[in-house]
Amino acid sequence: MNSESRAEVSSWNVPNALTVGRLLLVPVFVVVAWVGFDRNDEAWQAWAALIFLVAAVTDLIDGEWARRTGQVTSFGKIADPIADKALTGSALVLLSWFELLPWWVTIVIIAREVAVTCLRFLVIQHGVIAASRGGKLKTVLQILAITLYLLPLASGAFAVAQWVMGAAVVVTVLTGVDYAFRAIALRRGAAKAPRQAQA
Repeated sequence: MNSESRAEVSSWNVPNALTVGRLLLVPVFVVVAWVGFDRNDEAWQAWAALIFLVAAVTDLIDGEWARRTGQVTSFGKIADPIADKALTGSALVLLSWFELLPWWVTIVIIAREVAVTCLRFLVIQHGVIAASRGGKLKTVLQILAITLYLLPLASGAFAVAQWVMGAAVVVTVLTGVDYAFRAIALRRGAAKAPRQAQA
């Protein structure tokens, strides 16, 4: 193995740094958002929205960067979904805790994300299921909806946030079902490969 090959699989790369940075921002976001909503302080709420948005944008960047530059690592495969779920999950729980978002929405989204993460780990030895267009749309809608909820909005703008979150929930559920079918297909395909090789 040459030095270039070793560099490609090294965990010390920019995509993983973005993932770690997102993980480190989660507790900062939680504290700022909690203070903002607990004190009904619009400035803190705006800062919480900004921190969340910055952290969420790294989720849109790191995975694509890793795939395009050949820097996909085992650490990234595990840490990226954990960081993603920690950020989104904490935001949703906070919004529901402060009665801005119905608990059933939080439960549905978190349950889907946990289920997909478990499926990803179950089939990771057979291959990586690439993010679909629906999955990317789901991520964008969730980021937009949560950011809007975090901002101190007027009633009219809050209604927009509710519609965006409604769309996010629908796409979240549909892409979760799609991911489950693709995971099953990947596992079945991997199971058939040894039998075909022996034939």
